[in-house]
Amino acid sequence: MAIARESAWSGRLPSAAADPQNLRPQGFLALVLHAHLPFVRHPEHDRFLEEDWLFEAITETYLPLLEVFEGLADNGVAYRVTLSLSPTLLLMLADPLLQGRYLRYLDERLHALAGERARARTDRRLRSLVTFYARRYAQLRERFAAEPNLAWAFRRLMESGHLEILTSAATHGYLPLLAAQPQGLHAQLAMAVHTHKRIFGCSPRGIWLPECGYLPGFDQVLRDFGFDHFFVESHGILNAEPRPRHGVHRPLRTPAGPAVFGRDFESSMQVWSAATGYPGDFLYRDFYRDAGFDVDAPYMLPLRHAGIRGFTGLKYHRVTGDGPWKELYHPAWARARAAQHAGHFLQQRRRQVERLAPSCNAPPVMVAAYDAELFGHWWFEGPQWIEFLLRAIDRGQDGIQTITAARYLDDHGDRLQTASPAESSWGAGGFHEVWLNGSNDWIYPHLHGALERMVALQSRFPDCAGATRAALDQAARELLLAQASDWAFIMKSGTTVDYAVRRFKTHIHRFHRLGDMTERLRVDEHYLREVANRDNAFPDIDYRIFREGYRIPQGVRGPEQDRRIY
Repeated sequence: MAIARESAWSGRLPSAAADPQNLRPQGFLALVLHAHLPFVRHPEHDRFLEEDWLFEAITETYLPLLEVFEGLADNGVAYRVTLSLSPTLLLMLADPLLQGRYLRYLDERLHALAGERARARTDRRLRSLVTFYARRYAQLRERFAAEPNLAWAFRRLMESGHLEILTSAATHGYLPLLAAQPQGLHAQLAMAVHTHKRIFGCSPRGIWLPECGYLPGFDQVLRDFGFDHFFVESHGILNAEPRPRHGVHRPLRTPAGPAVFGRDFESSMQVWSAATGYPGDFLYRDFYRDAGFDVDAPYMLPLRHAGIRGFTGLKYHRVTGDGPWKELYHPAWARARAAQHAGHFLQQRRRQVERLAPSCNAPPVMVAAYDAELFGHWWFEGPQWIEFLLRAIDRGQDGIQTITAARYLDDHGDRLQTASPAESSWGAGGFHEVWLNGSNDWIYPHLHGALERMVALQSRFPDCAGATRAALDQAARELLLAQASDWAFIMKSGTTVDYAVRRFKTHIHRFHRLGDMTERLRVDEHYLREVANRDNAFPDIDYRIFREGYRIPQGVRGPEQDRRIY
């Protein structure tokens, strides 16, 4: 694994003369990865189970993807990939508390692997797997310790031209269900743009709408925030008015101006499908079979939360088949299969382009969009598959090039059909039922009432300072965190429901308590400090973002201003 250094590569993509990406293509592949996690940070506890969501994603997805992207750049591979990094994920990646806890997470696994070596001493195949994991975790620790804030590594890749980095809504609020109150929609987008500019030094050109949730008229709102493109699920394009001439394989120009790209069903399902997708191959690592459930030894105890067995990341078996019996995992076999699947995927895209190109007035673009956590976390070999795919495309023998949405618009955005995308999402059923159903509909009256109160508070206190300002800023944080789509999704999916319910109720309760203090002009500064230490998202938030048209002045206010309170 490449270790962080001052300059991972010498500059931007190779010049046109030497760049296979600049040869005239028949079609384009836009690989789009959406990385998001809810804001989970619990300084009031020494250990917290749900913080492992971040640690697992860093270990299995974000660091492996960086390893692939940096290695390809070092090797001169001219690739372009689109990566969406949600604001809450970026904030957690930058948090010193979580960074320290992640190092402890790795150290605990390295300690457990030392015990596993003794257990595996008589089993050669198991011993080789234990050695495989010990080396991997040691490399991950070295890489992370050298550069704990991974956002800077992604920024370098953006600046070198290899990545286009999109933003998403501030806390991944599900925008179609917030749109009835435009102030909530405005706050989610204003805080997202501000956070992106602060971390990456530039405004985002594109946005990943949370869960691809779209309502007609959103294009006007997105234009007002400076976005020139976004993405929707396939049927959002196919049901557009008027009907698109080129399906999802050419973006549309919306009436308000931004372009919209539709997800290509064929390329997405080839990877994503639970029934026929690549991750289910029998040679790949099995996600559910984990040493945390199999091994009962003292050295495994630190990996448990409250003594409860759970996932540790130490997985020794392959998918094998549909039954309960699992064979031991062979990394080399799985890597070879990932190379085969990358070749197969590229072959299918070539056939697709041959079918599409004659009817398009410009090279077609196939948008292969996925949750980033599919690669590495759910599908352990996914980052290897991406590496093989990008290397194969770079060889330039298939008439296909990788491209970002922004680059496609720059080169081929002058003859786009104008049409209005249809209401849609990429959730089950294609619309909004995942986030509004009998399991979670009770949250929306609370959200609507809190937003009405927030609007009233910022109207009553249009420009305040000191403790009142700090309380209103914290109230704005609590409301944004309550709006996260993750809580409704978890309630519907049935996983860690108690945690999702508790988080939602806690944010709403804190919001109203802070609102009461503000209205009475009696702020409990001890309570404010405690809450601000726990829910410290968006250090430079401004409660006036719930005023339509308001933008936070960049670089004017930061977390040090109210040190007396925080």
